[in-house]
Amino acid sequence: MYIARTDKWYLERLIWLMAGIFSITGTILAAVVSKWWLILTGLVGVNLLIFAFTGFCIMANILYKFGARSEIK
Repeated sequence: MYIARTDKWYLERLIWLMAGIFSITGTILAAVVSKWWLILTGLVGVNLLIFAFTGFCIMANILYKFGARSEIK
């Protein structure tokens, strides 16, 4: 059984963090500025679906280039 570590910021954790930040930011901006900011939240959802079906994640590639590494071996 795999138990996720919470004492360091590994790639998988950073992906969920970034998805949450972008979703909340898009929702808040939609409520305060313009409903068009919901496109940002929608794009996060589309990216999560693409990752679920294909295994390809743009954010994972970006974070990997910045040095984030996977915890799962």
